[in-house]
Amino acid sequence: MVSRFEHPAGGYKKIFETVEELNEPLPATVTGRIPSFIKGSLLRLGPGLFEVGSEPFYHLFDGQALMHKFDFSNGQVTYFRKFVKTDAYVRAMTEKRVVITEFGTCAYPDPCKNIFSRFFTYFKGVEVTDNCLVNVYPIGEDFYAVTETNFITKVNVETLETLKKVDLCDYVNINGVTAHPHIEKDGTVYNIGNCMGKGASLAYNIVRIPPKQKDKSDPIEKSKVVVQFPSAERFKPSYVHSFGMTENYFVFVETPVKIHLLKFLSAWSIRGSNYMDCFESDEEKGTWIHIARKHPGEYIDYKFRTAAMGLFHHINCYEDSGFIVVDLCAWKGFEFVYNYLWLANLRANWDEVKRNAMIAPQPEVRRYVLPLDPYREEQGKNLVCLPYTTATATMRADGTIWLEPEVLFSGPRQAFEFPQINYKMNNGKNYTYAYALGLNHFIPDRICKLNVKTKETWVWQEPDSYPSEPLFVQNPDGVDEDDGVLMTIVVSPGAQRPTFCLILNAKDLSEIARAEVDIMSPVTFHGMYKP
Repeated sequence: MVSRFEHPAGGYKKIFETVEELNEPLPATVTGRIPSFIKGSLLRLGPGLFEVGSEPFYHLFDGQALMHKFDFSNGQVTYFRKFVKTDAYVRAMTEKRVVITEFGTCAYPDPCKNIFSRFFTYFKGVEVTDNCLVNVYPIGEDFYAVTETNFITKVNVETLETLKKVDLCDYVNINGVTAHPHIEKDGTVYNIGNCMGKGASLAYNIVRIPPKQKDKSDPIEKSKVVVQFPSAERFKPSYVHSFGMTENYFVFVETPVKIHLLKFLSAWSIRGSNYMDCFESDEEKGTWIHIARKHPGEYIDYKFRTAAMGLFHHINCYEDSGFIVVDLCAWKGFEFVYNYLWLANLRANWDEVKRNAMIAPQPEVRRYVLPLDPYREEQGKNLVCLPYTTATATMRADGTIWLEPEVLFSGPRQAFEFPQINYKMNNGKNYTYAYALGLNHFIPDRICKLNVKTKETWVWQEPDSYPSEPLFVQNPDGVDEDDGVLMTIVVSPGAQRPTFCLILNAKDLSEIARAEVDIMSPVTFHGMYKP
């Protein structure tokens, strides 16, 4: 699963450049045959505007949200894209400057105002961004483009129009939620975010949004907190990007990357600072793993501990014979991987890109196994007795349970990231296959498949081609877990038609079809296939 290519020509720099939105869909040129069960839309989000006037955005997660759509009907394919008309975007366009502070770019006060009105603007508090460049998912019958703050943006997925900004703080005690909810078959949505817990200390809440309502009311209005996880540190919650869910449990991995809340609040009110300035790594703490029961929601106070790691994406979790198996895309050590995702790093020449990745945390696909009855054996003995894994769990004298993972895949500076599974069939259940975007020194250059049971791997790769997260779509007549296709948007900057939707057979990653358009596209992060 290691990349076969180097990128000395630097074509990848093009996926971090501004593009324009479209006024109407472009017809795509199809080679191969689009499977008959693919009739719907592939929706993707990512940054599309990397500067406003003369002011640049600095971080990968700062560019303004651009929504992309490939539409499929009767073997015909079109491509369409629009900027999401968030407050951040509209105000930037109006004032021709960065108005709202983004992840790694701070907005300065309006230079046209006098010193008194500037002073007062500073103390009105923080304007949190609604730049929803990370993902899109359904709630009830609606679709929302999202980032990781308290704001989500309702969009029309047919026309790509922006409908309304929703503040989740109006409904639940939450400071923000992740862009990676879990969605059950009936449409129930679960998500996690930082919140204020009891006694002025920080915590993490799991929020449940019910499925579509019989009376046509908005399910968001019926959002509820179902369970609360405590924070290892009172005033410094960990950064949380995703969580795990089995049939009966929630799994929350609390990493050493902390949000320094006081720094966050004070820094913002006094001087120009951004979200990235407010992260710090706790080199001593290591990683804490928490579990909670789902029905009824209750925290289980088992003290699972493991070495420091960074974590963005859970692959899957499931229960087996009194254990929870937790598969993750981990990054070794306590340093924050986002420190390596400044646009200046990603746009550097290939040798420089490689040098940066040499000193960055190293990626690894890991399996942890959590015993649900950790007190049944004496201290010092491995509690894991599943025959198929080498992962261990050991009770220590202080009552903590030390976990060592089984490594499912490891390649230096070769990440298996943006993972996907056959979610409908296997989320929260024992499974065999994971699919992912392969990062080569942080540059996306291949599509990967991993058999998590045998560690067998498959790769799709073409020179100077930069794919995105592969989404799995089940063949309705299929029976096997990998009966279906993977859909990804690939950018080949040098090609005559530089953007294409690639459809691969999920069994062996062989190409089934591609639909190419004569237009350039930037990087996308996450998205969904809407049948």
